[in-house]
Amino acid sequence: MSISRREFIKTNAAAATATAMGLGLGGIPAVTVAKDGYDSDGIRWDKAPCRFCGTGCSILVGTRDGRVVATQGDPDAAVNKGLNCIKGYFLSKIMYGKDRLDTPLLRQTDGEFDKNGEFTPISWDAAFDIMAEKWKGAMANDRARGDGKSTVGMFGSGQWTVMEGYAASKLMKAGFRSNNIDPNARHCMASAVGAFMRTFGSDEPMGCYDDFEHGENFVLWGSNMAEMHPILWSRITDTRLTKKNSTVQVLSTFTHRSCDLADNVMIFEPQTDLVIGNYIANYIIQNGAVNKSFVENSTNIRLANTDIGYGLRPTDPREKNAKNSSPRKAQVGSKPMSFDEYKEFVADYTLEKTSKMSGVPERNLLELAEIYANPNKKVMSLWTMGVNQHTRGVWMNHLIYNIHLLTGKISLPGNGPFSLTGQPSACGTAREVGTFAHRLPADLVVMKKPHRDFAEKTWKIPEGTIPAKPGYHAVLQNRMLKDGKINAYWVMCNNNVQAAPNLNEETMPGYRNPKNFIVTSDPYPTVTAMASDLILPTAMWIEKEGMYGNAERRSQAWRQQVPSAKGTRSDIWQLMEFSKRFTTEEAWGEEHVAKMPELRGKTLFDVLYANGQVNKYGLDELQPGHDNEEAFHFGFYPQKGLFEEYRLFGTKGPKKGHELGDYTQYHKVRGMRWPVVDGKETLWRYRDGFDPHVRRSNPTVAKGDVYFYGKPDGKANIFCCPYEPPAESPNDEYPFWMSTGRVLEHWHSGTMTQRVPELYKAVPDALIYMNAKDAKAQRMHDGSVAKVSSRLGDFTGRISTRGRNKMPEGMIFVPWFDARRLVNKLILDATDPLSKETDYKKVAVKITKV
Repeated sequence: MSISRREFIKTNAAAATATAMGLGLGGIPAVTVAKDGYDSDGIRWDKAPCRFCGTGCSILVGTRDGRVVATQGDPDAAVNKGLNCIKGYFLSKIMYGKDRLDTPLLRQTDGEFDKNGEFTPISWDAAFDIMAEKWKGAMANDRARGDGKSTVGMFGSGQWTVMEGYAASKLMKAGFRSNNIDPNARHCMASAVGAFMRTFGSDEPMGCYDDFEHGENFVLWGSNMAEMHPILWSRITDTRLTKKNSTVQVLSTFTHRSCDLADNVMIFEPQTDLVIGNYIANYIIQNGAVNKSFVENSTNIRLANTDIGYGLRPTDPREKNAKNSSPRKAQVGSKPMSFDEYKEFVADYTLEKTSKMSGVPERNLLELAEIYANPNKKVMSLWTMGVNQHTRGVWMNHLIYNIHLLTGKISLPGNGPFSLTGQPSACGTAREVGTFAHRLPADLVVMKKPHRDFAEKTWKIPEGTIPAKPGYHAVLQNRMLKDGKINAYWVMCNNNVQAAPNLNEETMPGYRNPKNFIVTSDPYPTVTAMASDLILPTAMWIEKEGMYGNAERRSQAWRQQVPSAKGTRSDIWQLMEFSKRFTTEEAWGEEHVAKMPELRGKTLFDVLYANGQVNKYGLDELQPGHDNEEAFHFGFYPQKGLFEEYRLFGTKGPKKGHELGDYTQYHKVRGMRWPVVDGKETLWRYRDGFDPHVRRSNPTVAKGDVYFYGKPDGKANIFCCPYEPPAESPNDEYPFWMSTGRVLEHWHSGTMTQRVPELYKAVPDALIYMNAKDAKAQRMHDGSVAKVSSRLGDFTGRISTRGRNKMPEGMIFVPWFDARRLVNKLILDATDPLSKETDYKKVAVKITKV
């Protein structure tokens, strides 16, 4: 890469922040490590994926005397090629906050549990005793009621390791016979999952990060990659500045740092991305740019059901007035349509109409459409929360896929749609393991009996153990807690109270409902932990062994590298140890135990984790010189056993194309991209020559052609989806749009990054980014203190009119990392009815000077 320092700072947000902090841009000298893993200073170095975002950078971790003392980018990693973003630079400090929890804490008064009592230290045994009491009571009541509904629930995470998520899903769905488990990935990736499955019949991107070097034109739909995926952005920057005719196109509701590199910036009115997507399809058709053979041979066209509501409570007038608001109508309500019918539908989305509705000038829209339509131009479409956190997020994903399917620009190096991911294992754990309320591993779902049958056979449990009905999704869990329909609830590896929408009316009332017992496992006293009844202190990152799966389908493993902090236990330890408290009779009832009498009297631990598969691998399998506290405690190697059992879903399950390598192989490399066939990873899916499953699925496929084997006929679906308005819009009383999101220096709710002094000092407060004209009209200016109010809540913060985000008139942006300013109090719990993902990007607010 050959660019000036000035150009690099301008185009790379991570570098700009590093410079502002006084961190040089010069390369970090490579660590010289001996064969035993130690350098000359006595620091031991080993690899691990970064703890933060879904990019999946590989980090070299330096440890000494049982502590992390240094981290740096891994020069042998294909993902980040030795680079770190500013958060990755300070990874060594995330585990050492002064308020790290070191003992379970239970609300008590006079030595007894009291929902309104003070947090009091207790032992792990005492913690599990009261948990088991509450869980057993809830399950006994469920069986006595006899309606098949479970009042046990769990809210998990895209930050769980693969094996943690697998152990949790197994405990809930097979052990407690409850599908009321959902990950916080519901809030970030569910719309992408829904569209992948509806379009291709298989989840996750068909491309990989190599596309950034092969690509030419990069279109960002609702993604500020410069701050949210800075390492990937550096690769796009390299291509843009070194490859002739390369361009960057940015679609957004406000101007941000990614716009600095852009050749074409399109600031659109919220929700009108639906209009723009349909316009581009119309342009492609009207200008004869359709790849006719591809469309005829590789696609079907379907008309989506419309007027599907906003996923609010059924009593909300917006749901009552929606024609097809029932979940079933929204999910399955589509029908085939011809190409001519589709052509007629999108013809309504003209250049003039689209420009008028979106506010984007015609010339900018035309430039974008021409790039997509030109058969000689490679195009990558990239998106994250701006598309997914949307009341029509699945539709928006469809509209982007439509463009690539119409042109055949898919499953080729540098050519294709790419849904980016926000969490380190939202793909590897939430999606691939299937910790959603409706999913099982490897794209299987609880609604299909053959899928349940395979899971039950693999897990060696009675037929019918796994419930057939999906459990409560994330937003619905909060409503059910409020309504008293979930009573025993476990939150692991996330900060749900700070992250969830409608905190005042839905979330907090459920946590404080006297009928409910809420447990939170976390390393720190988060907002969620402090709203709970019991807090369990949790081991972090390299204090345990694990695996993450990133946005390009790359699974990366790491060893435990330091002892867990005093008094803490890993999530795997907690899940497996808690399972010992239940017999099969207590968890399942006589009806299911009678189907496999040999399981009578056994604990859930015996059945789920000491089943001859998970406990198959002994301590002799451990890597010499590395700790594994869970293995030493249980007497076998649980991470390997859990992974190898989970792997059976890909190698022997009913869905093609989900194979993983053997566990030992992952510790020898910087990850592999699934499907892993005969020990080799797959870079581009669905195209002959790259993906071995194509010809296995269809031996007659033409050389180099695509075959979408996730669908029975090998064809992807083009979905016809119209513009529909958001759940709420500004009016005279609430005249501004508010959008939420992240900033470069902090990650999600700030639990880790706000405890890093350098990152906290760089950005201590969440600012209210506002247009200077709007501020002046409110008799405010840069630095003024203001109150932001919606129909649901308010918070106070400081105005920024000169900061990194340049807002159009009528809109503000507020990051949500700051626990002192709970932005999500203001967010309506409206979701995409298809994906159940919340829209955090469109809130009607008013702003008043304080």
